[in-house]
Amino acid sequence: MAAQAKDQAKTKAKAKTTDLNLSENVEAMLAYLLGWVTGLVFLLLEKNKFVRWHAAQSLVAFGILTIVSIVVSTIPFIGKALAILVLLFSFGLWLFCLIKSYQGQKFELPVASEIASKLLASISA
Repeated sequence: MAAQAKDQAKTKAKAKTTDLNLSENVEAMLAYLLGWVTGLVFLLLEKNKFVRWHAAQSLVAFGILTIVSIVVSTIPFIGKALAILVLLFSFGLWLFCLIKSYQGQKFELPVASEIASKLLASISA
């Protein structure tokens, strides 16, 4: 079972996209590189479903975290400490997303994946 999953990930990693001519896994990883900014760029530029999925999830997840960080930092007294906690969480999530997407995995983040699916459905319709 595990060997089969690794073979599928290697096959997906070797697949090239039609628009930017990079490997799917590299483009998916790049969709997370600068958070919601690169998510938006790849969502607009790429037609590959795997890459668009990661781009939409990046846009939603890191867009929400950016807004939360801004709002939390305005809270008197403890706002800066909370903003630092959000930043640390964002950094850990960012590393996780970079690694998993480069491995060719389609993972779903709670809440963000549901919103990303709806976003992709509304764009495709």
